[in-house]
Amino acid sequence: METFRRLGFADVVRAAGLPEDYPNDVVLRTRATGYELTRIHIPCRRDRFTDLSGPDGWWPTPEPPHRINQIFLEPILSAQAAATRGLKIVNRTEFLGFEQHADGVTAHARDLNTGEELNVRAAYLIGCEGARSLVRHAIGAKLIGNEVIQRVQSSYIRARDLIDRVTKPDAWMSYLYNPQRAGNLVAIDGRETWLIHNYLLPQEADFESVDRDSCIRTLLGVGPDFEYELLGKEDWVGRRLVADRFRDGRAFICGDAAHLWVPYAGYGMNAGIADAMNLSWMLAATLKGWAPEGVLGAHELERQPITEQVSRFAMKHAEGAIRERTNVPGDLEHDTPGGEAARRRVGEDAYRLHVQQFACAGLNYGYYYDRSPIIAYDGEPAPSYSMYDYTPSTVPGCRLPHFWLRDGRSLYDALVPDHTLLRFDPAVDVSALLGAAAHVGVPLALLDIEADELPVAYRHRLVLSRPDLHVAWRGDEPPENARALVDLIRGESADDH
Repeated sequence: METFRRLGFADVVRAAGLPEDYPNDVVLRTRATGYELTRIHIPCRRDRFTDLSGPDGWWPTPEPPHRINQIFLEPILSAQAAATRGLKIVNRTEFLGFEQHADGVTAHARDLNTGEELNVRAAYLIGCEGARSLVRHAIGAKLIGNEVIQRVQSSYIRARDLIDRVTKPDAWMSYLYNPQRAGNLVAIDGRETWLIHNYLLPQEADFESVDRDSCIRTLLGVGPDFEYELLGKEDWVGRRLVADRFRDGRAFICGDAAHLWVPYAGYGMNAGIADAMNLSWMLAATLKGWAPEGVLGAHELERQPITEQVSRFAMKHAEGAIRERTNVPGDLEHDTPGGEAARRRVGEDAYRLHVQQFACAGLNYGYYYDRSPIIAYDGEPAPSYSMYDYTPSTVPGCRLPHFWLRDGRSLYDALVPDHTLLRFDPAVDVSALLGAAAHVGVPLALLDIEADELPVAYRHRLVLSRPDLHVAWRGDEPPENARALVDLIRGESADDH
């Protein structure tokens, strides 16, 4: 959402998805129509900025999370891309492959309507074509990690009266655990369309051996009289895989082409967006001429370790969820003191596990780049983080901590699209640093900070923010060799591999 805000259409995204008053809560129930065991409160989008009572009410940026299905998000992204000057979208076209030259790439494609073959010449190529990426295969990258974590049978259904049958209050996501099966129900439009995931049991050999309809009814807690329409289905395997390289020459991979894991905490698409924001500013710097191609070598060195870390967070959470749903007490649905005690115990354990991924500031803002050739480190280690835990820090490589300016603006809204030098003391002379940047064409803007209250993380009088909002350098005085710092952050001495 921070990225969409910087691009100017966060409000458009936030206005889409579930009805504005539909609860975004996450619950655990025995069945969709059964007992509720726990509830993680997430405000509806109407109340997202005013209701701070949920576990993520302390969200550390001006854009709290927004739950929206890709059915609603992708048309918005497509419209924004189509309206972007200089960007051409070509649909109904099959990518066949590419070849590299000293000064560019040539991509080969075929028009699916006419059969005509197309050749597209470009300076660089980025493969964002998902798990079966042809670009990943072409650059010789291999996915490494865990091939199978879980197997899931997903069904997209229309059920007009399910909204009246489910246990109230409503919820955006419902984990469904009972002694027979475990699954997950997601409200898509808040009225009649739903996505239901059925987790295969260890003893079930394959997807074909599982009765989809019977499992859906078991998880929903409905009988043979319940009517629904199957709109779509997909059987998939949850994995933890990260490519051993993200680049070859002028070809790159981002998103699911580069890494695959169960998207806990929404960090499937969010990871892809972070990849894109990281690579895009480096490419822009190269194409505009103020950074040498060496800066591009930083992308893999920064993003690959992070995706490896995040994949392990996701796997650890997946393992916890699998243990949870495969050890459901046999009396969980009994209307007895023992059943009530079991429901209370399972609910408490589930809350502790799942609140981490639904209040996931740590995963989104706690990560840091600690081995980049274009960041000026000062010896202080970055604070640790978890899915939930986030400690704001200006240690070089960390995400720039947010705060509100005296005039009511978000710090992030005051930053320029390129590098921004934050100055907390106007008496500090930064002319040499600004001059060094101007001399080699690096766009560097000065932002004098006026704020009534600063996070404790801001202990230095100068902080340099990159276009992707990571800290590139900090200090109380400009460096003695300003040109050396400018050359470092623009990749003059970085290895272009």
